[in-house]
Amino acid sequence: MSIDDPTPGVSPAADCPTRIFLVVVDETEEMTVALHYAARRARSTGGRVALLHCIEPGDFQHWAAVEDLMRQERREEAEQLLQRLARDVVDICGSPPALYLREGDTRDELLALIAEEPSISILVLAAGTGTAGPGPLITYIVGKMSGTLRIPITIVPGSLNDLQLDAIT
Repeated sequence: MSIDDPTPGVSPAADCPTRIFLVVVDETEEMTVALHYAARRARSTGGRVALLHCIEPGDFQHWAAVEDLMRQERREEAEQLLQRLARDVVDICGSPPALYLREGDTRDELLALIAEEPSISILVLAAGTGTAGPGPLITYIVGKMSGTLRIPITIVPGSLNDLQLDAIT
């Protein structure tokens, strides 16, 4: 399992494409709900999970050496996070996820990945549990991009627990 080296989504049992559930990895609590939902759906449908994590660009561009060091540290932390989450996915659905680690704005990189990877079939996001609304990514995707995406979006309530996820997957 290597980052930026996904396995094409073809089922070994048939010539039909495997359903790929894409989860955006971020620092929110509800991201874990989206991850567990996607892994359970992959298990029940014979699909796979893909994880996307974006490293936001730093603000130290006038200090090139500092920026390079900070970029390397952010990448190492992101790789460790993706590897840890990949183990969670394997524990739930039995197969390793495709891992995508990109540098840039999450919205832009998400849309670019969906456009570049025809094997991705469903975007899974979890709604925020606070009073601030569902979250900026969901607001952007549903408000501005829903009519132009080539894949469906599944929005999972961010407050679901594992028993509730089992019941709906």
